[in-house]
Amino acid sequence: MSPLERLRVEKAAADCGFERTPVLSSDGGLELRSTQFPEAIFVHMQRGAFRVSTSADALLDGADGSAVSVTDLDQLYTILQRAAAIARTMPNRVADQFRLEKLRLPHTTEAERQVMQRVGQDLFRSALLDYWQGRCCVTGLAVPALLRASHIKPWAECQSDDERLDVFNGLLLAPHVDALFDGGWISFSDKGAVLISEALPAAAKTQLGVSSDWTISNLKRSHMPYLTFHRTNELRKAY
Repeated sequence: MSPLERLRVEKAAADCGFERTPVLSSDGGLELRSTQFPEAIFVHMQRGAFRVSTSADALLDGADGSAVSVTDLDQLYTILQRAAAIARTMPNRVADQFRLEKLRLPHTTEAERQVMQRVGQDLFRSALLDYWQGRCCVTGLAVPALLRASHIKPWAECQSDDERLDVFNGLLLAPHVDALFDGGWISFSDKGAVLISEALPAAAKTQLGVSSDWTISNLKRSHMPYLTFHRTNELRKAY
């Protein structure tokens, strides 16, 4: 890796949330780390391309844990931003933060319990905004104030805070998509393809702009159990 290439990678890393000083490995690559999470990203130069690998399978979209290579610096930024967002919101981290909040706040009365639930929901929403990079994962709508943090397995059905606050138990959705998903009018396959309930009238489907082309990209294995629950228990059956 040339000094200029190293400078570019270090700048990209700092901009994308890897604030610790990169370490040059013995094979000439750079190890990128953050104080916010224990996972590491490794960047090497191979034949003029940035080769990115990671210490955790889930951090790279569409790579199943193997390395990805890109030639464009903008693409490197995209990969590093996404990897940092996933690392910050890995399972149990949001729940651990919630448990710390519970220690600080009383929650013996019903009103206090409602406050704690709101705190948990706010943490969950922030995590989903980070994980999905502030965009509806179906339509691409990028107006955070309009987006809804939608549980795949409903809050009331979850057995623990770890389930309730698992970022993989959530989708960031535009309001109309959230209403359809929350009401069981649509669901999604493990590959992200939309499944439309036969109970949704054709006229309503047209009026709501429901498209059979809707899809969610880059779902992880950890999404699958929750999606299975939603398809089985929430998706409306035909009348």
